[in-house]
Amino acid sequence: MTSEQFFGLIPAAGAGERMAQAKPKQYLELLGRPMLYHSVKALLADPRIVTVFVVLAPADQEFKRHPWGEFGERVAPLYCGGATRHDSVLNGLVAASSTLEPDDWVLVHDAARPCLALRELQRMLDALAGDEVGGILGVPVADTLKRADATGRIQRTEAREQLWQAQTPQMFRHGLLLEALGRTAKLSDEAGAVEALGLKPKLVQGYSTNLKVTYPEDLQLAQTILTSRGAQACE
Repeated sequence: MTSEQFFGLIPAAGAGERMAQAKPKQYLELLGRPMLYHSVKALLADPRIVTVFVVLAPADQEFKRHPWGEFGERVAPLYCGGATRHDSVLNGLVAASSTLEPDDWVLVHDAARPCLALRELQRMLDALAGDEVGGILGVPVADTLKRADATGRIQRTEAREQLWQAQTPQMFRHGLLLEALGRTAKLSDEAGAVEALGLKPKLVQGYSTNLKVTYPEDLQLAQTILTSRGAQACE
């Protein structure tokens, strides 16, 4: 294997409590398919992505109920998800170790981020291939930021210059990410674990349309975005 192979990894073992749905968030219907399908498809839109590993809860019964055949062998489910995102990503990296070399790139992407555009994925791969550390997609913060006190009143206004909102994918070498997650506490994203090693991941500008579906109204917005790009509902 060369040092410039690319793989995706999607942690999809969570329950998505904030959506207030009986079904786990990643399996909510979006244009006739589970939301997870769209996140997988977005990564595989670039032919440089060899395989997308989908990290599922050990007892997951839903994944196999949906058709994945259009992707051939480029989708690989791993039934080793943990209680947190950190655990699921780390478990997935370990499970994929027999396939990946330490210098292979891994793009960790949210199962609930179905609107990743091909052009921003391509920009990321082009910008980070050959980089010494890796990096993430993100967008500069545009809104005014307020810090609140314990009573919900404004304590102060925070300067937004040089602040970015982190997105996914977050792209790092397999060996580096495995080491970083193995050494750190349960952080909210992979870049934080790499930063804890004293390294500085690169920020690659993406689009605000690469939203994370967190609340019920976000699902409708995601559908609007995908439809605007020509996606059609499956019967």
